[in-house]
Amino acid sequence: MKALRILLAEIKESFLMAVSAIIAHKLRSALTLLGVLVGVFSIIIVMTSMRAMQQKIEADLNQLGGQTFVVQTWPQLHFESGGSEQSYWRRKRIDLVQGAELARRATLPLSVGLEDNDLTQGQIISRYAKSPPGISLSGETPGSFPAQNWNIAQGRPLTEADVDGLRDVCVLGSTLAEDLFPISSPLGERIELNGVKYTVIGVLEAKGGMSGGRQDEFGIIPVTTGINRYENKRWLNLSILVQARSAADYDSTVEQVRGLMRQIRKVAPGQPDDFEIFSNDSLIEQMKSFTHNVRLGITMISSVALIAAGIGIMNIMLASVTERTREIGIRRAIGAKKRTIMAQFILEAVVLCEVGGAVGVALGVGGGELVAFFLHLPKVFPVDWILIGLGICSLVGIVFGTYPAYKAAHLDPIESLRYE
Repeated sequence: MKALRILLAEIKESFLMAVSAIIAHKLRSALTLLGVLVGVFSIIIVMTSMRAMQQKIEADLNQLGGQTFVVQTWPQLHFESGGSEQSYWRRKRIDLVQGAELARRATLPLSVGLEDNDLTQGQIISRYAKSPPGISLSGETPGSFPAQNWNIAQGRPLTEADVDGLRDVCVLGSTLAEDLFPISSPLGERIELNGVKYTVIGVLEAKGGMSGGRQDEFGIIPVTTGINRYENKRWLNLSILVQARSAADYDSTVEQVRGLMRQIRKVAPGQPDDFEIFSNDSLIEQMKSFTHNVRLGITMISSVALIAAGIGIMNIMLASVTERTREIGIRRAIGAKKRTIMAQFILEAVVLCEVGGAVGVALGVGGGELVAFFLHLPKVFPVDWILIGLGICSLVGIVFGTYPAYKAAHLDPIESLRYE
């Protein structure tokens, strides 16, 4: 117990002397910790921004209903380049005939829906109010509602008769319904978008505000109506939303749909699929893999800055040892031990790094919050990366401060006293 108190007292004394030495050379200390500050700042701001972006994308992706997957011509997320991108564009697009054929032949799915997302955008007008600009309409079929986890709060969803008859009817998201009809029910009312009028037949239950946007502010019309009014048939490309009956049937449903799509699209045996199948989980895993690689790359780049900062700290500490040779000689002459001298100089290097790291963390978190604010991302506080950043600072201080500390501790006391 006594030995522990002595050790703590020595550490405290060494720490105070290290702080005093840093304060005595403010400009040199500031220039030294600048490299550490830049390295930690770059790590924290990137990790904060990437985590906020990842949370937003995961929230945006996680909108499908239970046991639902999507069949598309192209990948939902694509991080590759070169020849693979060209091969995607050469694929045949999914049209109404293919979607209807899959819905007719598939026996395992609970529901199959067709979607033509974001057909058109604009300001929607009712007899009471106008919506904000940029409201989107998507074309859907009845099977899209369970697949998208859309529940009806008022009225009814789309029916097959609406789709087959190309009816000018629509279902509104809850926020859009409140904007357009603040004092009355929207059912049976007419709305207008870009000169085209629709009759409101239903309102969806609210899902809540999605990060970075208002997810309940959109309209749904029959997919056939949307294609007839807004689409160039040459560029038509639909998504197929498939909902399995249960979790146990999910894999077999995916395999049946994959096999049927290969038959419908006449993919030769042995050839790869010319379409993509994805779900919430697959997209989120793909996004995590991408952001992991980006974070790893940024960490490696930032590590170079920290290594450069560590070399600068070593040079400054070696200069400090030379300047304070006589002081070291006096301390050794009155009984200071080598470990005390080493502790003082190592702590001085660590304190320099930690001060720079703390400032870098503060600036990095603040910068990340600004990025999140301007890009409408959720706010995050990366506690793990803050601790990792400060831990790296301590490691840099110890590694690059050890040699100068060793050199200071092993100076000859007699020669040090003679040093001018």
